[in-house]
Amino acid sequence: MQNELLRELDARGFINQSSNLDGLNDALNAGRVTAYWGTDPTGDSLHVGHLASLMLMRWFQKYGHRPIALVGGATGRIGDPSGRDKGRPMLTDEQIEHNCAGLRKSISKFIHFGDGETDAVMVDNNDWMKNYSHMEFLREYGTDFTVPRMLSMESVRRRLENGMTFLEFNYMTFQAVDFLTLYKKYGCTLQFCGADQWGNSVMGVELIRKKLGKEAFVLSTSLITDSRGEKIGKSAGNAVWVNEDKTSPYEYYQYFRNIPDDLVEKFLKIFTEIPLDEIARLAKLQGAELNSAKKILAFAATEIAHGHDAAVAAESASNALFAGGANSENIPSIDLEMVGDVNIADFLVAVKLFSSKSEARRMIEQGGIQIDGKKIVDWKTSIKPADEIMVQKGKKTFLRVNKK
Repeated sequence: MQNELLRELDARGFINQSSNLDGLNDALNAGRVTAYWGTDPTGDSLHVGHLASLMLMRWFQKYGHRPIALVGGATGRIGDPSGRDKGRPMLTDEQIEHNCAGLRKSISKFIHFGDGETDAVMVDNNDWMKNYSHMEFLREYGTDFTVPRMLSMESVRRRLENGMTFLEFNYMTFQAVDFLTLYKKYGCTLQFCGADQWGNSVMGVELIRKKLGKEAFVLSTSLITDSRGEKIGKSAGNAVWVNEDKTSPYEYYQYFRNIPDDLVEKFLKIFTEIPLDEIARLAKLQGAELNSAKKILAFAATEIAHGHDAAVAAESASNALFAGGANSENIPSIDLEMVGDVNIADFLVAVKLFSSKSEARRMIEQGGIQIDGKKIVDWKTSIKPADEIMVQKGKKTFLRVNKK
């Protein structure tokens, strides 16, 4: 790879697959390239599982190219079948509007928007999709997609066994039209995607070639997995959110601070902008010394997502709990109105550490709950009102409960 950006991305482990890597290399060497990455508004925040693509966009902009962030106001109304065993729930217009606003906030943390030549642009595919009637869309694009080609996609084959709907079957045609539209309006010749979006994305390359006789490219990233090898996502229940109203900067910091040892080098390369030679040095650390690399990772990742001050505060809170000597003001907190004694399980649900009392009871019985430093082993225990109650869930989750 002769292009400097591609060398950087390859060395950091971003590149999973490309539709035409040699052609993309030539295009990047020839001048400024415009690329897009899209996400549907199925939630009101991005999570760590999205960040390989977002960090790729960040590097793309850093090297002098122009990113486009697409929020799928139209495709969100269909539901992407990729990587799923069942259809997504249908969202109302109000939910989609709310979620789109939250996603814009997430994306803005990683790339810069404005009017400059390399400043990012944010678009909503509902702005053009809403103008098509069903008949108009079929007449314009119906002959550009063959059923055998669509059935060959892995995302379609998986869902066929579970009753894929006609609604979902149309998803890839919408995404292909997105790429074509952005090509014509912005000169966008490259799409970034996660590995699970490969089939949908190459359909756009094929549509651009059919309609315009032009070459476009797709570059996919590997999916981010947890220590069990499972995809990180909200549906899996293990999401670490980007927006601070869903995951606090402290909790975000702690996620990276407590990753398994074998993921340190990989996460330093993907989630930070630390130079590769420094990452190589940190990756050689062993045993207790590896904790210093995890702290550097946690600070750098939190600084990108939440800013320098929030990273400093999260680091200070972590030191207060694990190293001593710093104040604990930056530990996540919640206000709770308490009138008289309250059952510990009810208390844990009320402060949103668990979604049900049965989950809280199981954790209590396993010895995973501490109140003000004291382990709770009986789920019938009552909590007395206090101005401040410090709760610990497992080894990593802390919450300060303030009396309302």
